[in-house]
Amino acid sequence: MKDKFNMTKERNIFLAKRNIVDSIWRSSHIEGIDVTYPETQKLYDGGNVARLRLDEIQTINNLKHAWLFVLSSIDSQNDLNLLKSINSLVGSNLVDRAGQIRLYEVRIGGTNWKPDIPNEEVVERQLQEYNKIECITDRAVTIMCYLMRTQFFSDGNKRTAMLFANKIMIENGKGVISIPIECDDAFGEKLTEYYETNNMESLKKFIYDNCIEGII
Repeated sequence: MKDKFNMTKERNIFLAKRNIVDSIWRSSHIEGIDVTYPETQKLYDGGNVARLRLDEIQTINNLKHAWLFVLSSIDSQNDLNLLKSINSLVGSNLVDRAGQIRLYEVRIGGTNWKPDIPNEEVVERQLQEYNKIECITDRAVTIMCYLMRTQFFSDGNKRTAMLFANKIMIENGKGVISIPIECDDAFGEKLTEYYETNNMESLKKFIYDNCIEGII
């Protein structure tokens, strides 16, 4: 895998800020929230969308706060503390123990595969190992896939993993990872395949080919 984009950190931050509502809108759709882009913009600006449930509005607002946190923490260490901080914002007022390690078994929709209860030391070591990957884009996408399958938290793992990966991308000027709406189904199929096989290569290629945006 090669980096698709090589921007300055400042230019990548500008891109992420310019596209932040679009990124939130796309992430919301992955979570099954049928919200339009204008409605997402309205919520981002502090308005209300009466037809959405309160938990859906909370999810979108949490994504806003998590994105703003990532952009304000761009020079922080990419470690478990940062990951927990992101999840605490993603899950705020939605789930118990947001930002804390999962302590019980969970089911994943669409598959019989069940993730093991995570071990904090193992995940920390694996993050350190993946952070040695030379290609930044490969590093970010690999970590994102690993965190999605590990299900470190009780909820919000896909959102947290993507935000964490984007922090790595943005601080190194490599673009922004975002799943296009039209790719939702294909992404879900690739992700389920990865869950069941523990082989992330097909999912990584899909993300690389379809889900990375930047400025040349």
